Amino acid sequence: MTASPPICADDERDLLGRFDRVIAHNDRIEPRDWMPDKYRATLVRQIAQHAHSEIIGMQPEGNWITRAPSLRRKAILLAKVQDEAGHGLYLYSACETLGVSRGELTAKLIAGQQKYSSIFNYPTLSYADVGTIGWLVDGAAICNQVPLCRTSYGPYGRAMIRICKEESFHQRQGYELLSTMMRGTEAQRAMVQESVDRFWWPALMMFGPPDADSPNTTQSMAWGIKRDTNDELRQKFVDMSVPQAAALGVTLPDPQLTWNPERGHHDFGQPNWDEFTTVVKGGGPCNAQRVAHRKRAHDEGAWVREAATAFAARNQERSS
Repeated sequence: MTASPPICADDERDLLGRFDRVIAHNDRIEPRDWMPDKYRATLVRQIAQHAHSEIIGMQPEGNWITRAPSLRRKAILLAKVQDEAGHGLYLYSACETLGVSRGELTAKLIAGQQKYSSIFNYPTLSYADVGTIGWLVDGAAICNQVPLCRTSYGPYGRAMIRICKEESFHQRQGYELLSTMMRGTEAQRAMVQESVDRFWWPALMMFGPPDADSPNTTQSMAWGIKRDTNDELRQKFVDMSVPQAAALGVTLPDPQLTWNPERGHHDFGQPNWDEFTTVVKGGGPCNAQRVAHRKRAHDEGAWVREAATAFAARNQERSS
């Protein structure tokens, strides 16, 4: 990360005052602007985690590309996985504007120093999981990410606009796949229900721990990096998913799920937060497999990076 040049105390107060005014007016901080070191560090942590999630998230669904049941389904899945790769690249580029390289971020991911979304540490056991990930996982991602289009850091917010449009398409294709299977055989309907049963609680965990246990939420909200709390986003996701599940014809695996007319929202049970903590700390079903696969891909791609660097150097030499 690039260190800020030394400044005197008076200058720093002026810069901080200007930064606070920009945040208070809901304007955007740009890479050329001064920003507090902790604001920069928080952005690097959040954007890197988001970028890693997009790249690692290619693995669970990529697992089914060769086994998709038709050419149409194969083409859809290929396009979606490519989209996720593109999202990761947008986000790594946004993070680079904060003075940290993509190589550094990848090294920290492989070393376990940076995280990615807990949902991608669960296996995809049936083809219905492709649809469930699209419906629930990308649906949760949309709830999380649409508010980030208004985040206070310019490059991050602008990257999120395109990402959200594509994630919305992913959510619809997942729902369409499940809808098709629900109109199929009894075995296909059972496969969909079993998949929803496995992914419902991990999808709720995607919003992070409860607000009372989230150490970063208050400051991130004050800086305008986050616009909603974890619990607010989780509630929005549940309210959105319940009528979709009814239309689909599946049951959500939560006996406490019920409409609360006084609140105007659904009441629902809590995920197993001990399981969430275990997965975040690297003890999930696929944590080791996901990171090992990412490291192998990075190592085997070294020759591509070297070739691209040599090509760029040769072009620069010719043009000079």
